Amino acid sequence: MVLRAKLFSDVDRDYAWRSDPELAELDATTPIRLSLDEYGRHYRDEINYPSPWSVRYAIETNDGVHIGNAMYYDIDRSKSQCELGIMIGDRDYWSHGYGTDAILTLLRSIFEEQALDRVYLHTLAYNERAQKSFRKSGFNDLESVHRDRRDFLKMEVFSVAWFEEFGGSVEQPEDDPQTADESQTPGATGAADPG
Repeated sequence: MVLRAKLFSDVDRDYAWRSDPELAELDATTPIRLSLDEYGRHYRDEINYPSPWSVRYAIETNDGVHIGNAMYYDIDRSKSQCELGIMIGDRDYWSHGYGTDAILTLLRSIFEEQALDRVYLHTLAYNERAQKSFRKSGFNDLESVHRDRRDFLKMEVFSVAWFEEFGGSVEQPEDDPQTADESQTPGATGAADPG
């Protein structure tokens, strides 16, 4: 499994997944109603002008098949946290460990490269398959959340505990004035179906 930068060539698959009622339900949203051309214009802007508060990836198999997407967003450096989201859109790859692999890879990147202390997510309360994958990846249940007439489970993971379980270490970026002790202080609060 590989996480790679989003490309405009992903637009057709992403459009199909975002238009799919079952996938939209698992993402706690409604299917998009834009035409492919309209969606493509927004998609191109998103790629050409990325937000400083989110990072988006395509999930590919080792054979180069684009099977889903992963992201972290609501990046809050003052609280040293972000929210995580993931979706395996290609049903042929559900329940084969790709979601868990993508989550682990994404968490390592967030903790090592971004030096954030806490990652959180919201998953639908009934989505036990997603919750199993998140727990396997180091997330712990935090609380039940009700919003937009839906019940969610909020989950979180801290870098220190994650590295204890999965290996590696938290290293402070050289240009960051915080001390190592401060960088280990937990911050604060993402995702749909990991597959």
